[in-house]
Amino acid sequence: MMLQQTQTNRVSEKFQEFIKKFPDFKTLDNAPLNEILQLWQGLGYNRRAVALKKIAEKVVNEFDCILPADVEILKSFPQIGHNTASSIVAFAFNLPTFFIEVNIRRVYIYFFFPGKSLINDKDIMPLVRKTLELSNVRNWYYALMDYGVMLKKTHPELNKRSAHYRKQSKFKGSNRELRGKILKLIIERKLLTEAEILKYLRSEPKKVGLILNQLTQEGFINRNEDGYFIA
Repeated sequence: MMLQQTQTNRVSEKFQEFIKKFPDFKTLDNAPLNEILQLWQGLGYNRRAVALKKIAEKVVNEFDCILPADVEILKSFPQIGHNTASSIVAFAFNLPTFFIEVNIRRVYIYFFFPGKSLINDKDIMPLVRKTLELSNVRNWYYALMDYGVMLKKTHPELNKRSAHYRKQSKFKGSNRELRGKILKLIIERKLLTEAEILKYLRSEPKKVGLILNQLTQEGFINRNEDGYFIA
């Protein structure tokens, strides 16, 4: 989940810190959200951290602290779609699943769609199914991803030929950046009024108000008569 929309070099160090602090589902389930979000700082897309806590609660209460090796069950968990569920089953349990991520896509476009553009994943998926190495699923996907990383250096244009290619919007000045700043402030200061947040950020009041409402509705922060805080 840390790898969703986040580069591996940013995730690797944070992953080690996270696992050391929360080594199992029970520890993560019992941890205050504020503590989890504080450690998550720097990765962005903080809703993934909230989702991980909810997943830990679900695994502890419904699956006796054991993560199920089932794609469909995992897809019912928050913030886990088909690709994430399938990669968990492939890498954690070494069981055959079928999924496409950015590096895998790059490999199949390179070998099977020369000179073509707007290539849809639905046309790639049958090839993924036919070529899967069943004797060691984990190593096969590792190899595909490593090959895809190499191809990115030699053929940087490959993913732009995908029908699913989207250029990521700028972070600087975006609502994503402001959300992160607001959340970081509340984590550090424990309790802040909207006026105090505006004083620290010197941002547009209407935009800050909207984001505070969003963060409250999404379960990141709470509000009482004294201000905003994280439970």
